[in-house]
Amino acid sequence: MEKEVVFAVNYALNKGFQIHPDALKILEQVDIKELEHVIKQIVREKSKQKLFLINQNDLEVFFGLKDDEVLENEYRVLSDPTPKITSAEGIDGYNSLFTSRFSKLKKIISNRPEAKMLKSISSAVSTKSNDDMYVCGLLSERSVERNITKLTIDDQTGSIETIVFDKDLQKIAASLLTDQFVMEKISFGKKGGFIVKDIIIPDISEHIPNRSKTETYAVFLSDLHIGSMYFMEKELNDFISWLSSPDPIARKIRFVLICGDVVDGVGIYPNQDKELDLVDIHEQLEKTKVLLCKIPEHIKVIITPGNHDPGRRALPQPAIPEIYNPALWNQKNISLLGNPAIVSLNGVKVLMFHGQSIDDIVRTTPGLSYDKPARAMRHLLQARHLSPIYGSQTPLAPETDDMMVIDEVPDIFHAGHVHVVDLDLYRGVLILNSGAWQHQTPFQAGVGMIPTPGLAVIVNLKTFKVYTKDFTTRD
Repeated sequence: MEKEVVFAVNYALNKGFQIHPDALKILEQVDIKELEHVIKQIVREKSKQKLFLINQNDLEVFFGLKDDEVLENEYRVLSDPTPKITSAEGIDGYNSLFTSRFSKLKKIISNRPEAKMLKSISSAVSTKSNDDMYVCGLLSERSVERNITKLTIDDQTGSIETIVFDKDLQKIAASLLTDQFVMEKISFGKKGGFIVKDIIIPDISEHIPNRSKTETYAVFLSDLHIGSMYFMEKELNDFISWLSSPDPIARKIRFVLICGDVVDGVGIYPNQDKELDLVDIHEQLEKTKVLLCKIPEHIKVIITPGNHDPGRRALPQPAIPEIYNPALWNQKNISLLGNPAIVSLNGVKVLMFHGQSIDDIVRTTPGLSYDKPARAMRHLLQARHLSPIYGSQTPLAPETDDMMVIDEVPDIFHAGHVHVVDLDLYRGVLILNSGAWQHQTPFQAGVGMIPTPGLAVIVNLKTFKVYTKDFTTRD
């Protein structure tokens, strides 16, 4: 037996693997030039899957001796704000936006049995009944005084201040986001004031996700920041090269989803030019095209914008305008959509949102932090809105239709923005923040943010198993 084969066998055995006799025959027959690299790859990938037998099929796939199974690769756009954006202006525009938000969320919550007893706020205020009543509206103010929480909510008929005494309800009240839709069970107290007896949010019900019929894989990326001097070009190139490798997972990838901040942009923050390798937005997008066009044509690439990409920054955002780089738009396997967008991958519904509002939620909600962005994303699902807080760091455009409402429950909720890979599962929805491809910046270091860059987050769309592949280190 050749010494390279002996090394491969011993390496696998020392890692706790068994080798099927049929697989051993293949090891003795193949070209041994890449054997050491291949056996390490097989061991690494199968260790993640907790499968400790190397069989004939594994080696046939890696060495290209066996054709891939026919993989389903159906792609459809279910929602894209780009053609729908018709911004209004001023106070009338924002009145239309919040009227749309209220109407959509009231429709969502109307499925609950309590909704049949809803009264308008003006009716509840004028009645002042000792009997239980239900009202709903957008939370305009929350305050805490002497262990008592006060919530003020508005609907189209007026405003009402309600008082929360119950400790458990106070915890729920503390987690509410400003401008979030809420339904309350209230009654008029003996000493005056409307007492809250229950707080109900739209939330999502327990969800059974759609699944691909075949073991097709999707890769989730965000925050490439191409053009920045901290952009991890080598690591991204290594990832793209891996997509064409004989790796068994790479061979099953049919979708790559990039969720905003594809480029670093120009003039996004003061003195940004000092941190740019490419100081022109057209150059940044040209480099983006050169890099992403190396992705094999059988893989569909879906790109949505973030706050660093060209175009308007207020939400919802249209797709990166074609005028900046027509060549990127004209690639057959690349689709550019707005933010947020919903796509169907083999029937699996993926909500793509860059995640700008995570800043506001982390800043205003006790117990949340940037190192666990999936928890903030869970709050968005519960609120059924991607950017409920108005007037903070996240700019909202005065659209006549509030396209940030989560009308349809996704199977996968994908965001980025905070440069930290994080996962959660909430009522059947896979929540996924896909990190970044940019080294820690001086700003991040200054505020103590520790990114987890260079990780490709990979999902088996049939089983919903999630893998991460690190391109910052090599064996």
